[in-house]
Amino acid sequence: MLVDDHTKPLLAYVERMLRDRHMAEDIVQETLIRAWRHSERLCTHEGSIRGWLLTVARNLAIDRIRSACFRHESPGAEHQGVLQSDHADTVLASVDAAALLRQLSREHREVLVHTYLNDKTVQETARILGVPAGTVKSRQHYALRQLRRRIHAGAAAGPPDRAAA
Repeated sequence: MLVDDHTKPLLAYVERMLRDRHMAEDIVQETLIRAWRHSERLCTHEGSIRGWLLTVARNLAIDRIRSACFRHESPGAEHQGVLQSDHADTVLASVDAAALLRQLSREHREVLVHTYLNDKTVQETARILGVPAGTVKSRQHYALRQLRRRIHAGAAAGPPDRAAA
């Protein structure tokens, strides 16, 4: 289940950093091995498993680049020894957004997915869902209001402790 759920996002993340598919595959494999070795910690940890995996993968990628630079080697033909910009914040934001969306009702989530993620108009969304356009607008309004409340409530509580991952 761990491999099925997390391999593709991890591979995309590491490949963006390294611009080397084969090295990225090695890093993801090592990350998953470490997850397997620490499975008892991951299962009892209250934080995000994906966040832990992304942190481990990022650290392994940086270590790989540093060791290649130290040996005056290029970590990848396209890479030329330069670490690509870190997308960890973007990835974590998308994980947080996905968690927030899962907290919405199915109806509210469907409307937001169609209108924002699939770039559909209110009329197209209404046609797809088989509801009036006014219903789409109403669901969109209440879904966004609920998301804003949850975001503000989370901000007031402070950022989650990701350092423990």
